[in-house]
Amino acid sequence: MGCNFFDTIIYMNKPTKKQAAILKFIDDYTVENNASPSYREIQSALGLGSVATVAQHIENCVEAGFLKKVPNTARSLEVIPLEDYKETTQLLKGKIHDLTDKLENGEELSEQKAQSIRDDIITLRAAAKILGLDV
Repeated sequence: MGCNFFDTIIYMNKPTKKQAAILKFIDDYTVENNASPSYREIQSALGLGSVATVAQHIENCVEAGFLKKVPNTARSLEVIPLEDYKETTQLLKGKIHDLTDKLENGEELSEQKAQSIRDDIITLRAAAKILGLDV
């Protein structure tokens, strides 16, 4: 399920050259093997110094929104297409904005309802962080 990284994706924040090489390798490998590469395979293919270096680059890509992964799961790396990144970010921002407005303008909200809305906002922001989205 690759996204043809260099042909179709231009990110708002451009990846570094090293990140771009890693993203391209992950995307190509995933298309060819129907699974993402291991950190060791990335290290070997790109001639990186250590698995720790790969892990740091992967973490930076996740934080920048270029990749998503399932924590503590092998071969779970997935390059995020720009369209998905934008759509998910907009949906989460919209939902957080709506809940914030409801909280700020909801004079008739019970304390229990207000706390429920605050909890929902915290949950949405946590979900966005896990997905590597900037909301």
